[in-house]
Order: sequence, then C-alpha cells, then structure tokens
Amino acid sequence: MFGFQRNFALRCLLMLCACGIACAQPANRMDAQPRAVAPRGALGEDEKANIAIFRNTSPSVVNITTLENQRNLFSLDIFQVPKGTGSGFVWDERGLIVTNFHVIQGASVARVTLYDQSEWNAKLVGAFPDRDLAVLRIDAPRERLKPIAIGSSRDLAVGQRVYAIGNPFGLDQTLTVGIISALNREMQSVNQRTIRGVIQTDAAINPGNSGGPLLDSAGRLIGINTAIFSPSGASAGIGFAIPVDEVNRIVPRLIRDGKITRPGFGIQAASPQVHAALRLAKGIAVVGVLPRSPAEAAGIKPFMRGQRGEIIAGDIIVAMDNKLIANVDEFLEVIERHNAGDTITVTVLRGGTTVELPVKLGPAE
Repeated sequence: MFGFQRNFALRCLLMLCACGIACAQPANRMDAQPRAVAPRGALGEDEKANIAIFRNTSPSVVNITTLENQRNLFSLDIFQVPKGTGSGFVWDERGLIVTNFHVIQGASVARVTLYDQSEWNAKLVGAFPDRDLAVLRIDAPRERLKPIAIGSSRDLAVGQRVYAIGNPFGLDQTLTVGIISALNREMQSVNQRTIRGVIQTDAAINPGNSGGPLLDSAGRLIGINTAIFSPSGASAGIGFAIPVDEVNRIVPRLIRDGKITRPGFGIQAASPQVHAALRLAKGIAVVGVLPRSPAEAAGIKPFMRGQRGEIIAGDIIVAMDNKLIANVDEFLEVIERHNAGDTITVTVLRGGTTVELPVKLGPAE
C-alpha cells in the first residue's frame, strides 16, 4: 500500500515538473523586427534657435575645478583635495577666463577644462569680491580659445528669452533655457557689499553654474550666473546674474591692475546705528575728514562734539553726480566709477540747506 502511494506521489511530482517546464517556454514563437521610425518633419524654429545658440557659444564656456592644500596631521605632508567646481567663459584669445570670485575663493589650485576636454592650470589675474568677479589666465593655444560675444544689459526687458550654459553638479556643457523674470534686483556679494542691477531668470541654475554665461537670443553675454534662491539648494526657478555692463566695466581694470582701486575722497562716515540714533536725514553723515584730503580741500564739514559735549551738526552727503546717496554702498559705487583726478559734484545737507561742492578725487586710498 505504501509503495503504491509512494509511486503515485512520484508520478504526480514528475507531471508537475513537466508542466512547469512547458509553461515556462513560449507557446508560440512570433517573428519580430525593430519598429519603423516615424518621420518627424523639420525642427521647430525655437529648436533650431536653441541648437544654434549652443553650437556657437558652448566652445566659449569652461569648467573650473578647484583644489585646496591640506596637511596630514601625522606626517605633516601637504596634499591636495577637491574643493569645488564652477563655470566660466573665455574673455579673449590671450587665455583670460572670467568667473565668479566665490568659485575660486580659498582655493590653492584652479584648473580650467575647455570644450575639447583639454585641461589647463590657471593663474589668478585679478579679483573683485565686492562684485563677485575674478579673472584667471591659462596658457592654451589661441586656436583652442573662442572668446564669448559681449552684449549689453542696458536695454534688457522682462520676458526676453535667455540661455544658461555651465556645469551644474559637474555635468559640463549643460544648456538650460528660460526668460528674464525681473530686472534691477539686488544681492549680497561674498563680503556683504550690495550688487545692484542684478538680472533674475527662471532658466535652471544649479550649484556648478556659478561663473557661467547668461546669454540673449543672439548668443551674446548679458550676465554671469551667480546665485540661486532655493530652500533645497537646487534650482527653484529663481536665479540671479550679474549684468554684463558691470562685468565689462570691471574686468578690463582687473586685467590691467589686478584689483579695483578707489580714488581718494577722505571722509569717515557715521555707522547706521549712529545715523539712526541721531534721526538724521537719509544720506551719509560725515563724522571725520582726513587732513589734506580732497574732502577737506572741498570744504566738507564733519559732525563734532562741542566743549560741553553737545553734538555740532556737520554735513550729510545726499547726492553725488546728481545720483541720490542713501548709504556707504552707494557712495562707494559712485567713487569706483571714477579715477584719481576726476572732479565730481557732491551735494551735502548743511543746516537744512543743500550745498553743491566740487570735489577733485585724489590718489587711491
């Protein structure tokens, strides 16, 4: 009896295995070929424009990798570790590269990768942290360098199409498209100076895009992608670019002098706290005038204390070259646009009356 049951169970098991093998194989094999490709027709005009912009401009865009020196705590040997990545663009055929200052800030070494993937060690030519700008130089042959076309930010309009090319998250030669969302924004530089006239765009800008170009529909540089507003740290459709007119004003001076020097004026301004405590009119309250300075020569009068400790009112600078001045940032911005020897018209509030004074700027302070 047990033998019959054992044989019956064995036959059932064999039948199940055979069924499993049969079921695992296709019942009927069918002929199969790759699907035919559907015709797509001509590219749209927008697509053609995007492709043309990228092909013409991407050779001007570079990838910047920075390294920093660190010392081994035990052997005291110095070694290099990656610090970060960013973008930049070719300024001219001498190998000059423009980027953001914060891209190379604190780095020991910077390396530039061109569109053909050739890599070059870079030297710092000049930097201006107040505007978050830096100029590097590489010793690449002229035939490998394609300078970017320069546009203007003076006549931009909200709604214009813009293009950003850069290296977000290290993904080089990435193109994103958007529009100008707003103009004349303000943002803080790495040293807390205010950068004005900033372009806002919804073109996707991410970490690694910093220093790369923002282009108009003609493929011209209109700004340098610098910052994003994002709770997550990734693109949220709010990016900011330094306007090209400011770049084109500062970069030649960095190439020539290595830094931005301001001509001498010769005043000490009251702090915002003192200004507010005294409930003074908007402007710069002068609390000190340097001896033999342009300000002293022009007759600018500082606030002082009298013999009994009372405050004797001095001048409040309210305008320079017919531009209203509300704080030290705006004062420095006007000074930076001039050279030693230039004469500017300074409007001061003195005893409730405005007085215009010509001030001849002196050598750099």
